Amino acid sequence: MRSKTLKFGEGFRVAFEVRKAQAAEMVIPPGDAEGGPDNRHRGADQWLFVVAGRGQAIVETEGRKRRVALAPGTLLVIEKGEQHEVRNTGRTLLRTLNFYYPPAFAKDGDPKGPGKK
Repeated sequence: MRSKTLKFGEGFRVAFEVRKAQAAEMVIPPGDAEGGPDNRHRGADQWLFVVAGRGQAIVETEGRKRRVALAPGTLLVIEKGEQHEVRNTGRTLLRTLNFYYPPAFAKDGDPKGPGKK
């Protein structure tokens, strides 16, 4: 068993990983974004859960860009290989809890292994 209290400070931090899954917290300030044209996890699915704040996810799937409104309680699955960007469109911090299967990042937040961008 593993347990950790998340702080949800600004930025991206890997919480921990076990066997074939990884948890990370991501906090984006108002007006900022994470990701973009080159952001895709070639070997990992990303499950993004919005804890607080408002935003928009732009995901390119099958050659088409889709926009998804993000609000507390939203769960979004970005499948491996899909290009994506997450934008904070609100006035407060956008706080998300992310799960990657398999793990996509090293402890320092750099891409790794099959989940490498």
